Amino acid sequence: MDRIHQTNDQNVRGKYVVITGATSGIGLAAAQELAARGANLGIVARNTIKANEVADGIRASFGNRITVDVFIADMSSQRSIRRAANEILAKCPKIDILINNAGAMFVDHKLTEDGIEMTMAVNHIAPFLLTRLLLDRLMLSEHARVITTSSHGHKMARKGIDFDDLSGKRYFDFLGKLKGGPNFRYGESKLANILFTTELTQRLKGTNVAAYSFDPGLVATNFNRDNGWMARMTATVMMWFARTPEKGAETLVWLADTDNKNLENGRYYVDKRVGTLSAQASNMEAAKKLWEASEEQIRLSQA
Repeated sequence: MDRIHQTNDQNVRGKYVVITGATSGIGLAAAQELAARGANLGIVARNTIKANEVADGIRASFGNRITVDVFIADMSSQRSIRRAANEILAKCPKIDILINNAGAMFVDHKLTEDGIEMTMAVNHIAPFLLTRLLLDRLMLSEHARVITTSSHGHKMARKGIDFDDLSGKRYFDFLGKLKGGPNFRYGESKLANILFTTELTQRLKGTNVAAYSFDPGLVATNFNRDNGWMARMTATVMMWFARTPEKGAETLVWLADTDNKNLENGRYYVDKRVGTLSAQASNMEAAKKLWEASEEQIRLSQA
């Protein structure tokens, strides 16, 4: 495995990091590197076998120097996320960093058990809910952080988020297939990640919790390979231009590990620098509106 360049800060040593999507890709690379820097991990994953294999591998590499816990959750199910959050809270007296990294892309119009379109449910509602559920525990840490994986793809959502069509029906044809490919709906969900971070920062002003989003770049992973032959072919071609998962995870690890004096709260980062946002991603009113709409979604599911 390529090693991520280490800084001298090592601020993550001894801290407890909850990370979703850590069984493959940049999430796995980040988990391994954070463990190497002395972080204790809470891995949130859907697949029990895969999660335990990853946890066992990290334990084998670093022995008793760190703790690695596994929590099982289907990120498309708010019921499952709530159950996992309760397990995390029962086990972890303190959480220093929450990394919302799990993501997905769906080419068919599928609804979750909560009645939400799958791509938006997994990529936005899941991190929104998990953050809300763990926020009080994060506030017990001296300097807590919430880091959410977004994407340059947020710029594809040129019209912003249509709050009258949160199910994304305009992206799908009468057969329930995405029109023009899955990237536009995915881009909307990645825009939501940035707007969520923006509003979370506003709501946490004056507290010890900071929030950041970032773009890992085009990374060579298995992402989107389960969406049919066209997606697999596109992913294979893109592999020629993609960076390694370790390279894609560099900014994520840096956001977790660097001294907070090097960071600007609420900002979107690309290659360890503040990145350029689309006009839609800079819309503070849209960020507030998205938060309120998301609150309504999780209230409905809880009821």
